[in-house]
Amino acid sequence: MKQPKIDKIIFFSAVAVIAILSILLLADPETGTKIFGNALIFITGKFGTLYLLGCAAAFGMLVWLALGKYGNIKFGDPETKPEFSTKSWVAMLFTAGIGSGLMYWGTIEWAWYYLYPPYQVEPKSVEAANWAATYGMFHWGFTAWAIYCLPALPIAYAMYVRKYKNARLSTACAGVIGEKHAQGIVGKVIDVFFMFGIIGGVGTSLGLATPLISQALSTMIGVEKSMTLDAIIIVAWTIIFGLSVYTGLKKGLKILSDINAWLFIGVALFIFVFGPTVFILSRFTDSLGLLLQNFVRMSFYTDSVGGSGFAEGWTIFYWAWWVAYAPFMGIFVARISKGRTIRQLVAAELIGGTLGCWLAFAVLGNTSMSLQLAFAKDPAAGVDVAGIMEKSGEPAAIVATFQALPGGFLLLGAFTILTLIFLATTLDSSAYTLADAASKEIEDGQEPAKWHRLFWAIALGAIAIILMYGGGLKALQKLSVITSFPLIFILGIASYSFLKWLREDEIKVRNQEADNEFTAYGKKDESTRAIVS
Repeated sequence: MKQPKIDKIIFFSAVAVIAILSILLLADPETGTKIFGNALIFITGKFGTLYLLGCAAAFGMLVWLALGKYGNIKFGDPETKPEFSTKSWVAMLFTAGIGSGLMYWGTIEWAWYYLYPPYQVEPKSVEAANWAATYGMFHWGFTAWAIYCLPALPIAYAMYVRKYKNARLSTACAGVIGEKHAQGIVGKVIDVFFMFGIIGGVGTSLGLATPLISQALSTMIGVEKSMTLDAIIIVAWTIIFGLSVYTGLKKGLKILSDINAWLFIGVALFIFVFGPTVFILSRFTDSLGLLLQNFVRMSFYTDSVGGSGFAEGWTIFYWAWWVAYAPFMGIFVARISKGRTIRQLVAAELIGGTLGCWLAFAVLGNTSMSLQLAFAKDPAAGVDVAGIMEKSGEPAAIVATFQALPGGFLLLGAFTILTLIFLATTLDSSAYTLADAASKEIEDGQEPAKWHRLFWAIALGAIAIILMYGGGLKALQKLSVITSFPLIFILGIASYSFLKWLREDEIKVRNQEADNEFTAYGKKDESTRAIVS
């Protein structure tokens, strides 16, 4: 089977846009950071309510689809079997979606709510600690995964039911904008736009993970933190996920995801057994109850009167971040979900993804919090994690957490390797998706050309190194989240397109069943046909 050719318009347009913006950011990174920072504050400040309402609606729609009459619709023909085992399938969609950010924020996010709690709660109080352990689970829970799942459904339906040969966001919109526009200039603009969002999202992930791994390596082996060390780390990442993406979905990415998932479970189990086991269980139970009691309130909370600022603003920023990543996840998850049903896909993301994230926050976050609470009672018995974070930054506080645990050196090493693999899996998925979106018609069972996948793997690493050295990475991160604003409307179009397709195909099936019934009984007259219909 010949390898698919690239779509030259999408490929070269995406490369040109990314190159031009990278050059502009390198030329004046401070101005770029300031401009994009102000734009981000304006969008999330003025349209925050739109993010809250839109994301809540996405969650409600997915629950309705999973529990309703469309839940058993399969992505493929009735006899189509899934390409991956359920275990590998869930591992792939989970590790692709959360990257190293889960290891980063899962360990330290609670500290921000502890210092700046919602609902006018006193900082560093018992109530602040309660909300601190709960808000991380909220931001990495049902709504976040609903945002990820939303575009996966129309894209998978277009590929495996409607038989479109392109795994693109524009294809998912075809039911509304029409096939002509989806394959024309409008569709090209949509696809180039979301491809740039992936580049920015990868920049965000690298911007979080690289300093963390640098801090960990500096602590373990005494290497001085420097830009050179950061560059070496990114090159190592590029080699790992470049080799993986080159070998394809069924070998490289599947194997990398399985290793990632098992190592994650192993690290979590070790901390759970040898760490503050009772506190982890009791704190998670309390947090789960508080979340379920206040899920609706947290989903729509703006604090318009009190204006406390952080928690509600952080929620809007998180939803914007998830939306910016959503098209990438939609294409990747659709690509690996052939043979699955709507109900299975929704359950895998909303339940499987949520439980995986909650595991990290329950074990990593609560362990870190236990050190802080112990320090408040007796400085010699704990670690001032929040104080270290304020003074030296989040990576230093994360490293201090692992150093304080049994087997701290080895555990920190395992955590570093896990963070490396987590991000490598996400970068692998990103490179694969970029190649997928910039390819022409791909036959069933085909993958994008190997050189094409490898090109994007190298490009992602090169862009990250160049912008990190030039100081433009923070501007790129802000710009990627800004792209989430128009994506809200594009995802809305894709969702409506999906519902329209479902309704049209349902009517076709009913008419076909009616025709079969008339043929069987020999009833051909229109009056009888109308009555039976």
